[in-house]
Amino acid sequence: MYLSIQNILAMVFLIFLSQVKSNHFSPGELWLDDKGMHINAHGGGFLIQGDTYYWFGEHKIEGKEGNKAQVGVSVYSSKDLYNWKNEGIALEVHDDPNSLLVKGCIIERPKVIYNKNTKKYVMWFHHEIKDRGYDAAMTGLATSDHVTGPYTYIKSVNPHAGLWPSNYPDSLKSKPVDLEKYKRPSQEWKDAVVDGVFLRRDFEKGQMARDMTLYVDDDGKAYHFHSSENNQTLHVAELTEDYLDFSGNYTRVLHGEQNEAPAIFKKDGKYYMFSSGLTGWKPNPGKSAVADHPMGPWTSLGNMCVGTEEEMNTTFWSQSTYVLPVIGKKDAFIFMADRWNPDNPIDGRYIWLPVEFDNSTPVLRWYDQWDLSFFDNK
Repeated sequence: MYLSIQNILAMVFLIFLSQVKSNHFSPGELWLDDKGMHINAHGGGFLIQGDTYYWFGEHKIEGKEGNKAQVGVSVYSSKDLYNWKNEGIALEVHDDPNSLLVKGCIIERPKVIYNKNTKKYVMWFHHEIKDRGYDAAMTGLATSDHVTGPYTYIKSVNPHAGLWPSNYPDSLKSKPVDLEKYKRPSQEWKDAVVDGVFLRRDFEKGQMARDMTLYVDDDGKAYHFHSSENNQTLHVAELTEDYLDFSGNYTRVLHGEQNEAPAIFKKDGKYYMFSSGLTGWKPNPGKSAVADHPMGPWTSLGNMCVGTEEEMNTTFWSQSTYVLPVIGKKDAFIFMADRWNPDNPIDGRYIWLPVEFDNSTPVLRWYDQWDLSFFDNK
């Protein structure tokens, strides 16, 4: 195999760039790791251990088949958030057709948390079964003794089979499930969604769990936020003490408001959520909400983006995935999002922006380039 002069020069240039240390963020631009490759960790989740950040995300390949899991979940590490070391594949998909984690399934939005009591790293992710599109709507679990893995796949489930949310009225539990009578998107259909028609439909088999995130509170209690009920309503579920299962205690929040891509953070005793609307791969206006407890009730705060009409209508052409607190800086949070490219998913870009507050309300503004000194005067 012979390489052209152009290819050789391109490779040399990438190697050169990989050796140049970055000291700023450039949202939406190519972001090279220590090997000179664009970081491949989409729909990411982050974990802080000591002075090190770990970035877990969907490993993509070129072409539309890259929207399915052909490799697994990537992991990167960094001490400064600008420069990232490729730590390899944390969770690998299998060739075994009898495994639910077979190549060609869908793995999205992997999130990892650490259990101080069991000393285990626990990964949850949105999991769809191979060749079934998005109809399984399951959440998957994997664990490891080491932060970078390898992670061992445990199971995938539709949570809370036979269990009602703690905030679901008894008066609605026996209401019939007759989806044929509702013409979408009529007011009758919207009312049925808010009342939990999909919740009741899935009561016996277990609830849908698509776009998701994890949040560990100051007391060590962990919560699994996921888009449920045909993506119409969010469920907030308490995990067991070992983080390996659902405790059975869960709530419905923001009923019928079509929230995807939840990202949670806490400031001054309040819990804040960024999320997106429901438009597939296409960006839409961002959403924010606030609560006094992870399980709600949550109050909508509206679009968190400040900018041009186009920027506000598209969340700067991105979709939320995580909000990360910065080590050593008080009330410093970074909004992390994906600029999806479904035709060539490996080229998806990352949008990182500082979270600002206007009168106790979180807002986002666009910056072509910025660095962590942004928070020094806040």
